[in-house]
Amino acid sequence: MTISVFLVDDHELFLSGVRAELDDRFDVVGWATDVDQAIDAIRKARPDVVLVDVHMPGGGGVTVVKNITETNPEVRLLALSVSDAPEDVIAMIRGGARGYVTKSISPVDLAAAIDRIATDDAVFSPRLAGFVLDAFTETMPVEHDPDLDQLTPREQEVLRQIARGYSYKQVATRLSISVKTVESHVSAVLRKLQLSSRHELTRWATERKIV
Repeated sequence: MTISVFLVDDHELFLSGVRAELDDRFDVVGWATDVDQAIDAIRKARPDVVLVDVHMPGGGGVTVVKNITETNPEVRLLALSVSDAPEDVIAMIRGGARGYVTKSISPVDLAAAIDRIATDDAVFSPRLAGFVLDAFTETMPVEHDPDLDQLTPREQEVLRQIARGYSYKQVATRLSISVKTVESHVSAVLRKLQLSSRHELTRWATERKIV
């Protein structure tokens, strides 16, 4: 089944370029250039994924995200912005976006991000993921979790990296270990937590606010 996508950006030239890149792979069901128009059109179209810019007149992307998250929680929202400012990223994620990528992303990586967001995964541009996790961790009370405690410190770190949206290769680079070692740790984590896939692992981590 083809993933349906809705685009929100107040720069029409950028919108045209994104539509051209995505049309062959996804069902682009609509687009909007302002906040109110976007909210109404998304509610009618009910797309699988919405790509939404951050800075727009009329309240910005966070207004779109908050409204759609409240009325159509089944719609997955991915922030796509030129901004990599921490306050913008945190505001969009707190508003309900499942991920945040910058407009420097390649067409191939953007398509992959849409695929993952559609399956309820979380996606961030690599350099944004760390401070997103740090920002949320700082505000969370530390609780004893017997399921998490059964994992080794290295398995917990791999779990967090995977749940943030990094690929096995990226995790290997960040932790200075081999891809096979990452795969081994992920297998151990899945076994210990009685999970069957990376998607379930990400959901498990998200529900426990590890990500």
